[in-house]
Amino acid sequence: MGHIRRFDHVGITVADLETVTAFFVSLGLEAEGPPMPVEGTFLDTVIGIPGSATEIVMLTTPDGGTRLELSRFVRPDHVPGSPGAMANELGLRNVAFEVDDLQAAVERAAAQGYGLVGAVGRHEDLWLMAYVRGPEGLIVSLAERIGGA
Repeated sequence: MGHIRRFDHVGITVADLETVTAFFVSLGLEAEGPPMPVEGTFLDTVIGIPGSATEIVMLTTPDGGTRLELSRFVRPDHVPGSPGAMANELGLRNVAFEVDDLQAAVERAAAQGYGLVGAVGRHEDLWLMAYVRGPEGLIVSLAERIGGA
């Protein structure tokens, strides 16, 4: 039986790859390169959708940790989420990042038209956290460590 060696990435299917990429870059992630087309037998086999084609952008945190994969389907077109979601359906409940200045991150998002889902919360004297609703309704959890190690 195989054992997990490390956490590699989280994948999010989006409709507007450029807008969503720009949003995450504005929060401090770094694109590993331009959008990359992916299609053919490998993709068809892995995701179970024959004749599929996608473009992906890989983003990473400044520390080179876990990556975020943004994928836009060229074919078939994306569809709204459902309980039996396939790889080309939009959505993810939230993706979380630690930031060094929560207020500045929230203000950067607001300047682009992306607001808070609720409000900034404080967890004990350890964390400040906020959910920002980004492009395409994606919820991004931003947390700033304010105490502890």
